[in-house]
Amino acid sequence: MKTNNHISLLISLMLISLSLSSCDAVKRFLNTDIQDEDYIVGQLYADEYVSEQPFRPSGSNGGNNTQSGTPGHSTGITLNDKDNRKLYSAIDSWYGTPYQYGGCSTSGVDCSCFVGNIFKSVYGITLHRTANDIQKDMSKFVDRNGLREGDVVFFTNSNGKVSHVGIYLKDDLFVHSSTSNGVSISSLENSYWKKHFYRGGRHKSVTTNYR
Repeated sequence: MKTNNHISLLISLMLISLSLSSCDAVKRFLNTDIQDEDYIVGQLYADEYVSEQPFRPSGSNGGNNTQSGTPGHSTGITLNDKDNRKLYSAIDSWYGTPYQYGGCSTSGVDCSCFVGNIFKSVYGITLHRTANDIQKDMSKFVDRNGLREGDVVFFTNSNGKVSHVGIYLKDDLFVHSSTSNGVSISSLENSYWKKHFYRGGRHKSVTTNYR
């Protein structure tokens, strides 16, 4: 009987020892493999690859749009007196830049850096670096029907996390750094964007002629 008790005690001590060893291993991982931890967490907020055709407004002639005296620009969108020409000019300088996760130059750019650069150059506003954190910069949130030029549009991924942002223009169109097309124009009527649209955000310092 005593022998059985000794064996049970020994097994218990071994299990406790193994458990403590595992905890130490986890602690070492968290303390030393921060990049791996960041990678794992980052996947929750990662941009998803969205396969879509580049958007072309009806009547577009490939970006050389000069209708109604509108200067040619890459988006192919006909501008009117209400449109912010400085905004479209800034977009034009990035248009066609390929998507690159973590990228922040005209060699490759992700969605949040693109939006941040446009806001800085057009409105003089500095935004947070990630798609999810840009929400902190907004003074008001609006639904899809309330969007106006200059609003930030937020999208979730399959994990339900805010992982993508763009800038609303007009007529259900927004500009963003798309995973498949780079900096381009997309429609909120696209099946993916329609399903994953979360909300629009408005910065208090962004003004527009649209109301």
